[in-house]
Amino acid sequence: MKFPYFIAKRFSGFASENGTKKPPGIKIAIFGIAIGMAVMLLAFAIVVGFKNEVSNQIIGFGSHIQIMAYNSGMSFDKSPISLSDNILEEIKNVPNVQKIEKIVTKPGIIKTDTLFQGVVFKGVDNDYSWEFLKKNLVDGEIIDYNLNENKNKVLISKFLADALTLKTGDNLNAYFFQKQIRARKFEIAGIYSTSFSEFDKMFVISNLEPIRVLNGWDSTQISTLEIMLTDIGKISIVDRLKIIFDNFNNLSFTDMRNIMKITKLDVATEDINAIVGTKFTEDGFLYNTLTIKELYINIFSWLNMLDINVWVILVLMIIVAGFNMISGLLILILERTQTIGILKALGTKNSEIRKIFLLHALFFVLKGMFWGNVFGIGLAAIQRYTHIINFLNPEYYYVTFVPISLSIWTILMINFCVLFSSILMMLLPSHIITKISPAKAIRFE
Repeated sequence: MKFPYFIAKRFSGFASENGTKKPPGIKIAIFGIAIGMAVMLLAFAIVVGFKNEVSNQIIGFGSHIQIMAYNSGMSFDKSPISLSDNILEEIKNVPNVQKIEKIVTKPGIIKTDTLFQGVVFKGVDNDYSWEFLKKNLVDGEIIDYNLNENKNKVLISKFLADALTLKTGDNLNAYFFQKQIRARKFEIAGIYSTSFSEFDKMFVISNLEPIRVLNGWDSTQISTLEIMLTDIGKISIVDRLKIIFDNFNNLSFTDMRNIMKITKLDVATEDINAIVGTKFTEDGFLYNTLTIKELYINIFSWLNMLDINVWVILVLMIIVAGFNMISGLLILILERTQTIGILKALGTKNSEIRKIFLLHALFFVLKGMFWGNVFGIGLAAIQRYTHIINFLNPEYYYVTFVPISLSIWTILMINFCVLFSSILMMLLPSHIITKISPAKAIRFE
């Protein structure tokens, strides 16, 4: 066993039978490191969980990629598009494409005897995937549009049901404004609640055939083709480096930096745009391919800004933990000043003594990190599986509970950053050992 490690263990009490009593300053330092560690883990878990939860709500309603007429913009009263079976098959065969959905939308008003509300009817096809709405269904049942008797059944949000005092099984009178006002009666089959109020206030889910008839469209025309992907994360490092090497002579530094940020969503969008980007609708408009991040750019820009908050918290917590570690190391040195003098008198090198105290300090840093992980991961797990904090206002936070997402890689990264910064911060104060005179240190009280 190496000498510095052996002495550091003796100082820490690991090698003795009863252990050694730690000074209050060391206990405070350990407590501070544990708290900082727990806060960093929870900050990461909450922000990543919040971003994932809000993103999933938006994607659940709007998919990853949408194809529409170029002149439609953000309007829900869109120009019709027709995509041939060959084009649809090409899109389905694009790598990473999971499914495609035909959508017809139309703005309208739903009215009761005393109340009314402006909404958007989102007409879906017979084979529409109900997975997202099934998870958010609070009453009633999901509709099987393969049955003719269900063609006039709809799903409305809990917000609309409460605002208009409607319930499952009630009839819904809807009015649509074209050259003349047209009325249509629907039946409420179920009520959903996503906690994303912007969508809950807006969408009524219906079959697309009645909406097509209201628009005066034929059976091939739709408002939007929604495309879901299996993965939208970043492409692998190998693929990114391959793109850079293949185009190295034509790339600027900015281009290379942008390539390193390319996601699978970007790649799929480019592939789909290559299929439909140069084609025209029957009305002479180009097809427009937009990602969900482009359609809701304000929300996703706001979500990306939350990353800054996490890094600010990380830096502040590391600084606070750093001061705790420095003060703890100085306490250890002060407590063992006479021992330092004796070791120097016996011929021990300054570098060896510094190693002893750095290892000694590292032991209490690791102890603080251990308890920080226990508390941080423990609290995150409790919230993740129980949603004990569930009183958030969805009007402001888009969720009713504090969402948690904490991966093993995040835990390892935070632990590595804390440990690495701890070692760096303790190197400078440990230099004070070289200034201690053996004669004065032995007489030190």
